[in-house]
Amino acid sequence: MSKELYANSKDDAVYSTSFGVPFPHHPYSAQRAGPTGPLLLQDTYLIDALAHFDRERIPERVVHAKGGGAHGYFEVTDDLSDITYAEPFQKAGYKCPVTVRFSTVGGERGSADSARDPRGFSIKHRTDWGNWDMVANNTPIFFIRDPIKFPHFIHTQKRDPQTNLGAGPDASHFWNYLTQNPESLHQITYMFGDRGTPDGWRHMNGYSGHTFKFISKEGKITYTQFHYITDQGVKNLSAEKAGELAGANPDSSQQDLFEAIDNGDYPSWTVYVQTMTPEQAEKFRYSILDLTKVWSHKEFPLRKVGKFVLNKNADNYFEEIEQVAFSPSNLPNGLEASADPVLQSRLFSYPDTHRHRLGPNFNQLPVNQPRTFQKGSGCPFLAGNFQRDGNMAINNQGNRPNYLSTIRPIQSVSVPDEDFKSTHNYTGVVTKKMEDESLSVQTEEAKKHDEKIWEGASYIYVSGIQDIDAEQPRALYEKVYDDAAKARFIENVVGHASSIKQPGLKEQVAKYFGQINDDLGQKVAKGLGVSY
Repeated sequence: MSKELYANSKDDAVYSTSFGVPFPHHPYSAQRAGPTGPLLLQDTYLIDALAHFDRERIPERVVHAKGGGAHGYFEVTDDLSDITYAEPFQKAGYKCPVTVRFSTVGGERGSADSARDPRGFSIKHRTDWGNWDMVANNTPIFFIRDPIKFPHFIHTQKRDPQTNLGAGPDASHFWNYLTQNPESLHQITYMFGDRGTPDGWRHMNGYSGHTFKFISKEGKITYTQFHYITDQGVKNLSAEKAGELAGANPDSSQQDLFEAIDNGDYPSWTVYVQTMTPEQAEKFRYSILDLTKVWSHKEFPLRKVGKFVLNKNADNYFEEIEQVAFSPSNLPNGLEASADPVLQSRLFSYPDTHRHRLGPNFNQLPVNQPRTFQKGSGCPFLAGNFQRDGNMAINNQGNRPNYLSTIRPIQSVSVPDEDFKSTHNYTGVVTKKMEDESLSVQTEEAKKHDEKIWEGASYIYVSGIQDIDAEQPRALYEKVYDDAAKARFIENVVGHASSIKQPGLKEQVAKYFGQINDDLGQKVAKGLGVSY
């Protein structure tokens, strides 16, 4: 509990039923047919309490189930108006509220915060122009670049279908997948290094990983990736300490964040972007759509944008953190998704899982509701649309027609628009002339940079492994890790892979790391007690 709660123990609420009527009896009481008689069906108070209790749990996230977060603000310190018309980046000094959630990826909701695993790093920006969600990780790369592989890989993190055991007693599923999909080598080299077990959420960076597109007022594309650099400094746990915390305090990161904010020690992160022109992208050694690759900071230096600060703990974890729903599809005008296939798949997958977990109206929950839907929010316009009804419709938009109507036409705006006052409506018949004009404008825009996602016949495509896929993990191991870090890396790999029970797989693990260099492969083989 927070210090404020302990300091202010008076509760002004009157104990009542779920339908708001004061309950005049002891909260523990129940209606019975005499002091020792059976319970009465007419005791709606008891039945309501038990029925609600039976439904308190919602499905946990299929990934990122274990996590925590807080509220704060994002502030622009350096505008990006030269490369995007996205409203939040137009002027230094702009500030908006945020909710941030950190998490592990593969574990269940009761798993340990200190597990060796990537960390989710998601930020919901409630801007004056709608929600912008950055659904990032604490690693700049990921295990996959083909979206269909995601459920395959995540299944290796879950319980065995027969034994119902996790990966601890037998890591065969995990390493069996990795050795068949060596594009994962970069992420594994990162994750089994020191940064694989960060010392709490406050001491780790965040990265978009995916490439996005900034669109300028002139329609020019600039490719971008986002970086969130901790102002607290990066700190990591040793493998021994991480294991110790997993048993002694599996909620260590949540506790650390909550207590820091409660004590007024507000964590912050400085926000940067890396940018690349389409011409640079075409000459870049790697595909900018490959989630297993990073961009050189020397070639594409970081550009400062702003910072975000977490200064308020949630008053109710379930309402404000468990129900928060981040979607990479939530983007402001002027910031778009690239053709990165994993990002494209997440544009669907994240909102879809929220509809499953929280219902079709998850965006109407207070923690998710865009400020633009709230009257008196100070936003330059009031949002409206034609979505209606469904479970838990909290804001059903009153008597506004639920279709594109000439009776009470909803207004539209064109972007970019500085004040959103130049409105028009799209009611009436769409003529052939209007169709031709729209196609003409879009054709001219497409000529500015040929970026066709779909052309001609469809392709059944899966990426193949190339020699260059080992270049970046090799550079990470050979040039970034010092001798002590290399030794810890090998120890971490051997410690995890030693539980493999599948015959011959340990040899494959050694060959997997041999793609970085033979010396590493031999050392892993020696640690696992197999030949190389």
